[in-house]
Amino acid sequence: MAKHKKMPLGKSLLAYPLSVLFYLVYGLLLCVFHPIQWVSLKVGGYTAHKKVVDVLNGLLTASLYILGTRVKFINQYNFDNTVPNIIVSNHQSTHEIPPLGYFFRKLHPKFVAKKELGKGLPSVSFNLKHGGSALIDRKDARQALSEIGKFAKYLKANNRAGIIFPEGTRSRDGQPKRFSENGLKILTKFAPNAVVIPVSINNSWKLWEYGQFPMNIGVKMTIQTHEPIKAADKSFEELFAEVEQKVKSKINL
Repeated sequence: MAKHKKMPLGKSLLAYPLSVLFYLVYGLLLCVFHPIQWVSLKVGGYTAHKKVVDVLNGLLTASLYILGTRVKFINQYNFDNTVPNIIVSNHQSTHEIPPLGYFFRKLHPKFVAKKELGKGLPSVSFNLKHGGSALIDRKDARQALSEIGKFAKYLKANNRAGIIFPEGTRSRDGQPKRFSENGLKILTKFAPNAVVIPVSINNSWKLWEYGQFPMNIGVKMTIQTHEPIKAADKSFEELFAEVEQKVKSKINL
């Protein structure tokens, strides 16, 4: 594993106390919203639970302001929530997850996530298990593909949005990794009427540029969408190549 750079002394004097405050606020939000999610799901079902998760994602995104981080959503397109959507993005940090969930909230976004996240994390694990996301075992290809197939059918039946990171793991330096075809291929096979939305994320990785503690401060993260593509309009090979090209075209290195 690559060794993190050493944070400059002047920056660290501010980064240490701000990181402590950020983690306290972030952890408190996750712990407080865990029972609220449980109650909302039991009492109000999917709709109530979805509204609670939207608020949580908004607050988690806002908590990054403690670090001087700014998250800018760049979008000029209108998205159709009457069909399933597949959001394909590069992946740099766990801290881009709440902004993605919040900015795409009108599309009812769900995630393809590793199964380890399905237990032990307040709020996060509960939402992944009960909110419609897919939990895959990255060491078991058969289970992963089967789960993604079920996930695609769920997206199609309910006109939800699925968020997938075809790199598989996050980039620790912003450099995009090779895109894997399997996930997107299964999603478009079982939800052929889906619209694919390529997304480019920049600078999320810089939050952990010096390690997880202290976190970096003053980061300017961007989440930029590209023109949606109807999966049925292209062969899968054409679709995959175009999506990968669009996502990587706006990643700043």
